[in-house]
Amino acid sequence: MATNVVEKWSMQELPPMNDRQFQQWRELLEHRIGMQVTDQRRHFLQTSLGMRMREIGCPDYQSYYNSVVDGTKGLIEWATLVDRLTVQETRFFRDMQGFKLVKEYLQTRKRKNASPNLWSVGCATGEEPYSLSIVAKEALAGEAGENNYSVTATDISQPALNKAREGVFGERKLEQLDQRLRDKYFRHAGNQYQVTDELKERVCFIRMNVLDLDKLPLKDFDVIYCQNVLIYFRRWRRKEIANYLADRLVPGGLLVFGTGELVDWQPPGLTRIPNDQTQAYLKRKG
Repeated sequence: MATNVVEKWSMQELPPMNDRQFQQWRELLEHRIGMQVTDQRRHFLQTSLGMRMREIGCPDYQSYYNSVVDGTKGLIEWATLVDRLTVQETRFFRDMQGFKLVKEYLQTRKRKNASPNLWSVGCATGEEPYSLSIVAKEALAGEAGENNYSVTATDISQPALNKAREGVFGERKLEQLDQRLRDKYFRHAGNQYQVTDELKERVCFIRMNVLDLDKLPLKDFDVIYCQNVLIYFRRWRRKEIANYLADRLVPGGLLVFGTGELVDWQPPGLTRIPNDQTQAYLKRKG
């Protein structure tokens, strides 16, 4: 009987979020993870919260808010919620122009640095860092140290990182990958694809909040790939994060953002690469 009651309740429409509740939630998200929820994204927030509330049988937004901020138990639920709010739909080689730029960059520098270090910021469920691993492997092919590259992949969502480490993906995630690369870097696992060990072993996954960049010992990267991450933050915060990332590049390093994610950012020591489809910078030497 109790199960039937819960199922019946889960089908009911939740009452709309009032202005006070919306402001309360947006302040919590910005304070904890820097995520900006504009008025235009109010429906997204309400829908995402509502889906999770139905799963756990929570009747209203205020009760759910109270449970999220309540001690250790709240932190466990918070981790689940962050996963729902920040992990968006992605796939291998989502932005072909960005990955093409990275490949060309690595090819021009492969004799100067046989062991490039790459960083995928906001790696979600792993499609982006594994794409970078493929790019590096292909760019360095034929070199004596072609397997000496490394990819660091960071994200705030622990469930997303757990899935990324498994390296198993549905065919839809590989739609933009040509057959040669599929055959070379994946093997069939039922109706899914498993990343090969040689690709997987080059990627290290780390849980990280981008608001804590100044506390982490990550540095000396040849490539930093940060697409569709800054869109969640206020403009001043975007520039702050971008400055931290720029400081972690080696001289001559490449920094890649999504087009339009940064406006009027003129970092000292970096030069914008002329490209209408990708927003990228090179760190000047000396």
